[in-house]
Amino acid sequence: METPIARRGIMLVLSSPSGAGKTTIASRLLKDPGVEISISHTTRMKRKGEKDGKDYHFVDRETFTRMRDQDAFLEWAVVFDNYYGTTRKPVEETLAAGRDVLFDVDWQGARKLRESAEDGVVTVFILPPSATALTRASSRIERLPVSAANATRAGSTASVT
Repeated sequence: METPIARRGIMLVLSSPSGAGKTTIASRLLKDPGVEISISHTTRMKRKGEKDGKDYHFVDRETFTRMRDQDAFLEWAVVFDNYYGTTRKPVEETLAAGRDVLFDVDWQGARKLRESAEDGVVTVFILPPSATALTRASSRIERLPVSAANATRAGSTASVT
């Protein structure tokens, strides 16, 4: 009797400018039971409606720095004075179990994930439907209070890495 070959999951990295539809695409991909979202750690303050462990893992700077120094992150970055990072262990366990991991990250995170993973990474950069849509999204960001605009530019949507 033949033994089936175990499938290793892939890392699917979505990246885009604000308003290009990344969150919509991610939501549809997550309907597949073989796809899980990577939940990032961050030092930024939790926003209204966000849940620790669902939207992000919210930690203080000391905890984040200790994790970084212990090589706990596949990738990490500082964005507008807040730290964001993708924890290595849950991603590796999910991939080894044959499930795919979806990342909703900014361009820095996408680049670092490609560098750290070598194989098994699919990177998708989503363009907005038109230059007008990109301009409209950029205009909305410019009208936001500074903290909200920075968070939007940092790619911190309700889902993530």
